[in-house]
Amino acid sequence: MLLMERIPGQTGYLVLTMDGAVIESGGDLSNDERTAEIITSLVNTANRIDFSDQQMSDYRKMTLSYEDHSYTICLSNKKLHVVKTSRSAMAPPSNEINGGNDPALVNV
Repeated sequence: MLLMERIPGQTGYLVLTMDGAVIESGGDLSNDERTAEIITSLVNTANRIDFSDQQMSDYRKMTLSYEDHSYTICLSNKKLHVVKTSRSAMAPPSNEINGGNDPALVNV
Protein backbone atom coordinates (compact mmCIF):
# COMPACT_ATOMS: atom_id res chain seq x y z
CA MET A 1 0.00 0.00 0.00
CA LEU A 2 1.76 3.09 -1.25
CA LEU A 3 0.30 5.51 1.32
CA MET A 4 1.38 3.39 4.30
CA GLU A 5 4.92 3.24 2.93
CA ARG A 6 5.15 7.06 2.93
CA ILE A 7 4.72 7.43 6.71
CA PRO A 8 7.93 8.92 8.18
CA GLY A 9 9.91 6.40 10.24
CA GLN A 10 7.63 3.57 9.13
CA THR A 11 9.35 0.18 9.20
CA GLY A 12 6.33 -2.03 8.54
CA TYR A 13 2.56 -2.09 8.21
CA LEU A 14 -0.48 -4.39 8.33
CA VAL A 15 -4.03 -3.94 7.15
CA LEU A 16 -6.34 -6.42 8.89
CA THR A 17 -9.99 -7.36 8.86
CA MET A 18 -11.73 -7.05 12.23
CA ASP A 19 -11.30 -10.81 12.74
CA GLY A 20 -7.53 -10.59 12.18
CA ALA A 21 -7.10 -11.74 8.59
CA VAL A 22 -4.18 -9.98 6.87
CA ILE A 23 -5.33 -8.03 3.82
CA GLU A 24 -2.03 -6.22 3.14
CA SER A 25 1.39 -6.11 4.76
CA GLY A 26 4.88 -4.79 4.18
CA GLY A 27 8.29 -4.09 5.68
CA ASP A 28 9.03 -5.60 9.11
CA LEU A 29 5.41 -6.79 9.35
CA SER A 30 5.27 -8.49 5.96
CA ASN A 31 3.12 -11.64 6.31
CA ASP A 32 3.41 -11.36 10.13
CA GLU A 33 0.42 -13.48 11.18
CA ARG A 34 1.58 -13.63 14.82
CA THR A 35 1.62 -9.85 15.24
CA ALA A 36 -1.75 -9.65 13.45
CA GLU A 37 -3.21 -12.16 15.93
CA ILE A 38 -1.80 -10.31 18.97
CA ILE A 39 -3.03 -6.91 17.76
CA THR A 40 -6.49 -8.26 16.95
CA SER A 41 -6.69 -9.81 20.41
CA LEU A 42 -5.58 -6.54 22.01
CA VAL A 43 -8.19 -4.53 20.10
CA ASN A 44 -10.93 -7.04 20.95
CA THR A 45 -9.95 -6.82 24.63
CA ALA A 46 -9.98 -3.02 24.53
CA ASN A 47 -13.44 -3.10 22.92
CA ARG A 48 -14.78 -5.01 25.95
CA ILE A 49 -13.56 -2.43 28.49
CA ASP A 50 -16.39 -0.38 29.95
CA PHE A 51 -15.04 3.17 30.04
CA SER A 52 -17.12 5.45 32.25
CA ASP A 53 -15.99 8.47 30.21
CA GLN A 54 -18.07 8.57 27.01
CA GLN A 55 -15.17 10.06 25.01
CA MET A 56 -12.95 7.07 25.81
CA SER A 57 -15.54 4.50 24.73
CA ASP A 58 -15.35 5.52 21.09
CA TYR A 59 -11.60 5.41 20.49
CA ARG A 60 -10.28 5.19 16.95
CA LYS A 61 -6.52 4.96 17.56
CA MET A 62 -4.27 3.03 19.91
CA THR A 63 -0.49 3.35 20.28
CA LEU A 64 1.85 0.77 21.80
CA SER A 65 5.18 2.39 22.61
CA TYR A 66 8.39 0.52 23.27
CA GLU A 67 11.92 1.81 23.77
CA ASP A 68 13.00 1.49 20.11
CA HIS A 69 9.72 1.27 18.16
CA SER A 70 5.98 1.74 18.39
CA TYR A 71 2.81 0.38 16.81
CA THR A 72 -0.05 2.70 15.91
CA ILE A 73 -3.36 0.95 15.36
CA CYS A 74 -6.22 2.81 13.69
CA LEU A 75 -9.74 1.62 12.97
CA SER A 76 -11.12 2.80 9.63
CA ASN A 77 -13.73 1.33 7.27
CA LYS A 78 -14.03 -1.79 9.45
CA LYS A 79 -10.32 -2.49 8.99
CA LEU A 80 -7.42 -2.26 11.40
CA HIS A 81 -4.49 -0.28 10.01
CA VAL A 82 -1.26 -0.98 11.88
CA VAL A 83 1.99 0.93 11.36
CA LYS A 84 5.27 0.04 13.04
CA THR A 85 7.57 3.04 13.36
CA SER A 86 11.12 3.47 14.56
CA ARG A 87 11.43 5.40 17.84
CA SER A 88 14.55 7.15 16.52
CA ALA A 89 12.33 9.02 14.06
CA MET A 90 9.80 9.99 16.72
CA ALA A 91 9.51 12.07 19.87
CA PRO A 92 9.94 10.37 23.27
CA PRO A 93 6.90 8.32 24.39
CA SER A 94 4.06 10.01 26.23
CA ASN A 95 3.35 8.74 29.76
CA GLU A 96 -0.31 9.54 29.30
CA ILE A 97 -1.85 6.48 30.95
CA ASN A 98 0.75 4.33 32.69
CA GLY A 99 3.17 7.02 33.83
CA GLY A 100 6.67 6.30 35.05
CA ASN A 101 9.23 4.34 33.08
CA ASP A 102 7.06 1.42 32.01
CA PRO A 103 8.62 -0.06 28.81
CA ALA A 104 5.23 -0.71 27.20
CA LEU A 105 3.11 2.41 27.41
CA VAL A 106 -0.40 2.21 26.01
CA ASN A 107 -2.07 5.43 24.92
CA VAL A 108 -5.70 4.88 24.12
